Amino acid sequence: MRVLVVEDHVRLAQSVARVLRREGMAVDVAFDGAVALDRTVEVDYDVVVLDRDLPGVPGDEVCRRLMREPLRTRVLMLTAAGTVADRVAGLSLGADDYLPKPFAYPELVARIRALGRRAQPAVPPILVRGDLALDPARRVATRAGTRLALNPKELGVLECLLAAQGRVVSAEELLERVWDEAADPFTTTVKATMNRLRSKIGEPPLIETVPRAGYRI
Repeated sequence: MRVLVVEDHVRLAQSVARVLRREGMAVDVAFDGAVALDRTVEVDYDVVVLDRDLPGVPGDEVCRRLMREPLRTRVLMLTAAGTVADRVAGLSLGADDYLPKPFAYPELVARIRALGRRAQPAVPPILVRGDLALDPARRVATRAGTRLALNPKELGVLECLLAAQGRVVSAEELLERVWDEAADPFTTTVKATMNRLRSKIGEPPLIETVPRAGYRI
């Protein structure tokens, strides 16, 4: 899952990013609304975690502009103002969910995962293809009931392939969805990760390489 955290408090933004990365998400960070809007033009994020009180372009305006675009991005709005009226106002702007500060990280992670499942097309909470299964929330993958020892990037690649439901996923899309903005677009890391993933999944092989197109399960 690719997530953009938009928060002007640097320490909080970095803390949220660390937690989400430990959960296997690819996370970018923006500290103001203008940068956030630029990022959403460049990247098709699954979820934007948006602070409502931002310098420059406020969070409310960021949300309005995102809602005007034909994006599949879901918006989770954060704010220190947690009254019912504030929540109603945030949701009326088009936000998909609303979480007042202070918040518990496990709840934040759960809400982001729930929003990610509501992306188009919607994906089920447990991804299954034949005898291969992945529980993204628990970060557990199994084949024929046996747990696979996958690292976070391997889990991310597997999640993308299973969520595609047979569609071919390009290396570029995998790089965008599983890695963050620091990833080198010319790197061979996708190919190397795919080779390790195939080895760990075992026989018979499930991941197919489609020449000049990408990969699919």
